[in-house]
Amino acid sequence: MNQRKIQICIVEDDDEIRRLTKVVVEMSGTIECIYSFENGEDFLEAAEHLKVDIVLMDIGLPGIPGTECVRLCSVANMSFNFVMYTTHFVASEVFEALRAGAKGYILKGCQPQQLVSDIEEMYAGGSPMSPQISRLVIESFNQVGSDQDKLDKLTKQEKEILQDLDKGLNYKEIAIQRFVSPHTVRAHIRSIYEKLHVHSKLEAIRIFQSTNF
Repeated sequence: MNQRKIQICIVEDDDEIRRLTKVVVEMSGTIECIYSFENGEDFLEAAEHLKVDIVLMDIGLPGIPGTECVRLCSVANMSFNFVMYTTHFVASEVFEALRAGAKGYILKGCQPQQLVSDIEEMYAGGSPMSPQISRLVIESFNQVGSDQDKLDKLTKQEKEILQDLDKGLNYKEIAIQRFVSPHTVRAHIRSIYEKLHVHSKLEAIRIFQSTNF
């Protein structure tokens, strides 16, 4: 009896990449591409009726981005195993995709056998990631620990003011909300900058956001 092949769907707007990816995975003899879509809209329209083991999803799709497709399927409780297959290698995009529900993240340009191996790993219950992505994740979590240590040094009032900054409030609005003078707000913010070792509001907000995935 022939062993059942891993059934996948490819969502990729580049016709040549979509074709070559299909050829590469099917040459393995263990994987078959039974669906492919060139944009997120077509995929989402068909998603409810798709029965596949894995979806290879590009991020930079025209119209609805790949990460948004993943998020919408997660919200709708569609239990797809998404692997992001993309050239995008930016920390914010990686974590956005993982938060949306992606279970793997593979960079295009990997060796054909590596792509096949990653798909097989996902099918076996793993979470395949390209080495560059794995390192990025580890470094980001190490940075989170460091950032959390810095935030722990802030007083309760300073944390509240930092949260207000993250919400987009200016000094005057913070002063009104906290029933203090703008001068007091500035003093707190100077203290926040010193404790976080930053020199701008944007840097302080980045540290705050990095500990709130």
